[in-house]
Amino acid sequence: MATPEPDIDLQQGLFSHLLELRTRLLKACATVLLVLLALVPFANRLYTELAAPLVARLPQGAHLIATEVASPFVTPLKLAFYASLFISMPMILYQLWAFVSPGLYKHEKRLARPLLAAALVLFYVGCAFAYFLVLPAAFRFLTAVTPQGVEMMTDITHYLDFVMLMFFAFGLCFEVPVAVVVLAAVGIVDVDKLRSGRRYAIVGAFAIAAFITPPDITSMIMLAVPMCLLYELGVLAVRWLVKPVKPSPAGS
Repeated sequence: MATPEPDIDLQQGLFSHLLELRTRLLKACATVLLVLLALVPFANRLYTELAAPLVARLPQGAHLIATEVASPFVTPLKLAFYASLFISMPMILYQLWAFVSPGLYKHEKRLARPLLAAALVLFYVGCAFAYFLVLPAAFRFLTAVTPQGVEMMTDITHYLDFVMLMFFAFGLCFEVPVAVVVLAAVGIVDVDKLRSGRRYAIVGAFAIAAFITPPDITSMIMLAVPMCLLYELGVLAVRWLVKPVKPSPAGS
């Protein structure tokens, strides 16, 4: 009676993949934990730097407040955790790449490497763009339109949640070139379609910017214009990285 050797090999291969996945996840989590432990002593200083765009534009005598008892302790720790994820992202992506790459073809690896690197850099650039340019402009507008007799005193936890949401939104919006290349790589679009759809991309960029940014025209333009430029960068990247699919000969 023949033994089911293929089933045994399949089970062993699946078990080895699960073990490798666990090892990769443990390394990524350990990196985040080590960075978090290193940042905890500086948590209050990190929050001070994060709050600088708002504090610098508050009226004379106004300041941030804590409406919950544990907020002065918990909120800076939350920021330290977010910062540790931010700093550890290259290692997390490396562990993901090390797990996935053995199963990819050579041409897939050639495309995936620059896409991963570009996605990481663009996310960081989007967060920096939001912190240094958009948030100061938004807070300048919000403090200017505060009704007379209303004192603007923002809760530290609400401020952290708002800024993290802005960072995440701008980081994702700056991934436009990566999204364009991926769509072209899987055959959904090509260079000609991307060029002909430029007007729709511009309208979509302004619509997304109007939805994400605070309700002032400056912030909307500051997000929509870079998204349009990044779309054009994505079109150029498609020309460089994605080879057009040649139609198969008739009758083949």
